[in-house]
Amino acid sequence: MSKKSALQIARAAYSPKLPLGLQGNVSIKEGAPTQSVADQEEVKKLFPNTYGLPLVEFEPGEPQTYAPINVGVILSGGQAPGGHNVISGLFDGIKSIHPDSKLYGFILGPGGLVDHKYMELTADIIDEYRNTGGFDIIGSGRTKLEEEWQFEKGITILRELGIKALVIIGGDDSNTNACVLAEYYAAKEYGVQVIGCPKTIDGDLKNDQIETSFGFDTACKTYSELIGNIQRDCNSARKYWHFIKLMGRSASHIALECALQTQPNICLISEEVEAKNMSLADVVTYIANIVAQRAADGNNFGTVLIPEGLIEFVPEIKKLIAQLNDVLATEEAKLVARDKQIDFVKQHLSEDNLRVFQSLPTTVAHQLALDRDPHGNVQVSLIETEKLLSQMVAVELEKMKKQGKYNGKFNAQHHFFGYEGRCAAPSNYDADYCYSLGYNASRLIASGKTGYMSIIKNTTAPAVEWKAGGVPITMMMNMERRSGKMKPVIRKALVDLNGAPFKYFADKRDVWARYTSYVYPGPIQYFGPSEVCDKPTETLRYEQA
Repeated sequence: MSKKSALQIARAAYSPKLPLGLQGNVSIKEGAPTQSVADQEEVKKLFPNTYGLPLVEFEPGEPQTYAPINVGVILSGGQAPGGHNVISGLFDGIKSIHPDSKLYGFILGPGGLVDHKYMELTADIIDEYRNTGGFDIIGSGRTKLEEEWQFEKGITILRELGIKALVIIGGDDSNTNACVLAEYYAAKEYGVQVIGCPKTIDGDLKNDQIETSFGFDTACKTYSELIGNIQRDCNSARKYWHFIKLMGRSASHIALECALQTQPNICLISEEVEAKNMSLADVVTYIANIVAQRAADGNNFGTVLIPEGLIEFVPEIKKLIAQLNDVLATEEAKLVARDKQIDFVKQHLSEDNLRVFQSLPTTVAHQLALDRDPHGNVQVSLIETEKLLSQMVAVELEKMKKQGKYNGKFNAQHHFFGYEGRCAAPSNYDADYCYSLGYNASRLIASGKTGYMSIIKNTTAPAVEWKAGGVPITMMMNMERRSGKMKPVIRKALVDLNGAPFKYFADKRDVWARYTSYVYPGPIQYFGPSEVCDKPTETLRYEQA
């Protein structure tokens, strides 16, 4: 057994807080039938057995007797702080239903279900992982569950282990797969329930029913500590501009939250860049003008926060990527050798998209055309947007200097904060939230639900006042083009430019740009006053105000 740190030992003793509706005996309250957020007829046709189910909420209730139940759990996709507490809550929940209930973990994600790789999660194992970061209890993976042969291989091992319910912990793609699996097992009358849990540090799995995805709170606090440290150094040396790229492939929630916590000089919001139809040159000019203004005030230093997915939101780049996705999804493209693929792409691009493609640095062009994730998406984390922008800003400042519009010194440092936040020990908020999500999943299972996502609401209030329940996954779906085909997917939540968090940021950013208004949040606090240790994100605070 590896040596434990003093913090690990102390955190193992922490008892996560539960909503009143999950304490003791519970009853279920059902709402009206639901429908998908868009494309209702198409989604309903694809999910006839799990579409239109009601929202549910748990309340204190009368004692009930349940038989033992065996449950399987899968960690899917990238890591997020709190995953171990979801599993801990699920374990404690099914044991409270009946002490002979068993929990099985499938190894290394959905692939473990297909390949029949699993382990029983006993009390001794669970206790080693309570309130810890990471997904290392069973590991995670990115195998997509979407083919009938996978579902059939899965049911074989589920029957062998006597598993009657499967909990899939993941993001929007993983929960879409959970819904597809729930529909398949329901249509076949296999008697296996499927429940999802909302995970992603990116914060883009949220809507009217899901206030936040787990891990977002901890990751943003971790990144904000690092940004604060850099800003303290920046304000001490006073000679560098720090370009800091932050995780968030499809939305800028992390960048916005970290900006609200640290008050940097510049924070780019991808959704705003797209809404304003800004070109890459426009973005560069915006940054350069702020650098010049601060230089005029004698401040040749500053911080710039950049969302990981920015490049995909620049309209001219977005159009290019859309056509690249279609071109590379063709059967013809799959037959082209890798060293010939760039030439193949150029031959199939429109005139405008070809012009943009050829204007990009060779490394960026290759990353857009060649490097894709398992879902067919551009791997934007590999594109060094922070270096691209700083280099372009340096060129623009040289032009401004010749025009007499800039007279300063520009030296850039580069950072990318990604993996640093994915496996941090969960904050008290995430520890409580995740434990509640897992425990709540056990109640959805006991209530016979399938095709639902576990949800906890009212989370800016004390934990005892949180509301526990479930939302049909089909309610969050729409149809989108993926790898050249229209598919049902959970709609991603982008930064709302009319929302309270962005409006507050937009109101303050001009002051932060010119003046040094840095905030230094420091590390996550696990012990101390509730207003320090249990506070939610600034995003939630403004949204729920």
